[in-house]
Amino acid sequence: MVRVAVTGLGPVSSIGVGVSAFADALHAGRSGISRITSFDPAGFPYQNAGEVRDFDPTAHLRRLDPARWARSSQFAASAARLAVDDGGLDLERISPGRAHAVIGTTSGESTVAEALTAQIVGGGFPAQDPGLLTQLPANRLANAVSEELGLLGESLTIATACSASNYAIGYAYDLLVTGEADLVLAGGADSVCRWAHAGFFRLGALTDTACSPFDRDRSGILTGEGGAVLLLETFEHARARGARIYAELLGYGLNCDANHPVSPDASSIAECMRTAHRNAGVKPEEVDYICAHGTGTPANDLVESRAILEVFGDRPPPVSSIKSMIGHTMGAACGFGAIASVMAIERGFLPPTINWRNPDPEMFGIDPVPNAARRANVRVVQNDGFAFGGNNAIVMLGAVA
Repeated sequence: MVRVAVTGLGPVSSIGVGVSAFADALHAGRSGISRITSFDPAGFPYQNAGEVRDFDPTAHLRRLDPARWARSSQFAASAARLAVDDGGLDLERISPGRAHAVIGTTSGESTVAEALTAQIVGGGFPAQDPGLLTQLPANRLANAVSEELGLLGESLTIATACSASNYAIGYAYDLLVTGEADLVLAGGADSVCRWAHAGFFRLGALTDTACSPFDRDRSGILTGEGGAVLLLETFEHARARGARIYAELLGYGLNCDANHPVSPDASSIAECMRTAHRNAGVKPEEVDYICAHGTGTPANDLVESRAILEVFGDRPPPVSSIKSMIGHTMGAACGFGAIASVMAIERGFLPPTINWRNPDPEMFGIDPVPNAARRANVRVVQNDGFAFGGNNAIVMLGAVA
């Protein structure tokens, strides 16, 4: 049986860039929320987001020219380079045709689309900058990873919105266990943009200054950004090169509510959890921690909690949301969740849900790890991801036996 190892982690987030900075911030319960600078938020009643301040792609990229790539692609390539460096992978000693890049996203390069739209409004279609047009296609997120690292395998961008990173990780798992790949760089990237901010505002899903998942008085999300990429390898490949193995990717589950564009379905989500458990060979009682989707909206947290209670009974494992710290990073969200899950296993702590004040009586039994990290012996983690359109994706990670 082919087993899948997590050997490198690449977080580019609003609370830290690189494994140590990200893990330390998670443990400290640090907030990465600040006033938006990516665009002028004047006119919006809500003006905060989880931006990666002072991001310098030249600090990470060795082959790509940042001037030719937009922000989300820069995040993806930088996160992948960090994951490779963290994993100690010598790219000169791999088979490039058996190395793949799979990146999830929600908005792609929407900041580029916004800039092109402004040019069209100001001067008509002839005013469009050809250089910007080349940066627009969403497939460039995965292409940026492939080009930066010299990978010649599949280069795939998955656009299943806020569960896209888990879809990417699941796709990577299949490539590895079926023998099609030796290694895969998988995760997601997105940028704070006016389009997403305006869309969630019109949906009534934004909050003001702090996201409070699982709190009785939670009122919505804060958008966020960044890149989150994991280096995944077969155990055989990892051990042959003497790699450190953080954790094992045990399996995943996917399904679709096929019910409503934006309203999640508890029964469908519960079935996705069961599918993930079956695929990973895990029983509910073996799960030590759930890294929740936990957006902080009244509906999402309640539905996710009901699904958890349906699957795990009235005493589920601790459930926390790192979106309380970094905001909702859209297509990168599950990637950050997967990295946090690995950190929980490797460093022995549960990341907290910050900004939590009052228990919700409708979610009785849910332990959100309120406000402070908690020491724990974490062997198995369930990383939840749910998206508009009912696209549910759950990844299971475990300690190496």
